[in-house]
Amino acid sequence: MPEGNEIHRWAERHNAAFAGKKIRVDAPEGSRFQDAALVDNRKLEKVIAVGKHLGYDFGKDRILHIHLGMYGDFSEGTGPLPPEKGALRVRLYDAQAIKGPVEPGESKRHAWYSNDDGTGHIEAAKVAWVELRGPTDCSVFSQQQWEALEARLGPDPLNGDPATKFVEKVRARKTAVAALLMDQTIAAGVGNIYRAELLFRAKLDPFTPGNAVSEKTLEAIWKDAIPLMKAGMVDRRIITTKPKDRPTKKTGLPLKEEAHYVYRRQGKPCLICGTKILTQVMAGRNLFWCPNCQAPASHSMKVPA
Repeated sequence: MPEGNEIHRWAERHNAAFAGKKIRVDAPEGSRFQDAALVDNRKLEKVIAVGKHLGYDFGKDRILHIHLGMYGDFSEGTGPLPPEKGALRVRLYDAQAIKGPVEPGESKRHAWYSNDDGTGHIEAAKVAWVELRGPTDCSVFSQQQWEALEARLGPDPLNGDPATKFVEKVRARKTAVAALLMDQTIAAGVGNIYRAELLFRAKLDPFTPGNAVSEKTLEAIWKDAIPLMKAGMVDRRIITTKPKDRPTKKTGLPLKEEAHYVYRRQGKPCLICGTKILTQVMAGRNLFWCPNCQAPASHSMKVPA
């Protein structure tokens, strides 16, 4: 599932391409999206990103809400509209721009993030059309629905929200901190990769109850999340390792297997201490952690590598 960095990246690109213009919105016959007429040929004021949600603001009570879920993704391009194919849910396009030429660059699906090094993309301002397939939700929200969504979600590191509410929400719960980080009402936009990596970088035992984590540690996690997630907006790769900790490539973009400290590295040696990385399901997703670097605070645990 795309995390907050990817959602904010799409919002940034679609704002550059379409904000301030009258945009055509259509859905193929048989699509599950039936409300295209409500927003078609209206001026797109802006594209909003909050957590894992996108809102295309076409005016009061005309907010196209998109949640990509596990399988949703965008394709984009320049020049004429391509033939409709696959499970196309909705298409947004600039009626004037699609009369123009096909520009250099390519549309890349997110798939496995670290396969994308950020090169070769179409310049955002030149995107003429966008196609959406496979989202969990694509529907038109009223202003009240959108405001209710924003009220339900927790603070978002990429929206400049301070750590205050995050700290308060975590410390009010006895649930394991690793489960709380997956709760979008506590930290909007943080997903499975960032939860594992932020906890490792904080050297925090993922099973620690939220109310047992110090304010200082939670503030540090929030502060750490902001630049990591902003960096993930640039080239779609989520890179969390520090150059000095990478065994092979200490300059430039890391090798795929050295981009993360613990995420999807179960059974492999920790990049810091050599202990085998562990995994188990928590909050519906696989959690990854180092039992040595993230030993419980109550005792110093030394596990053989």
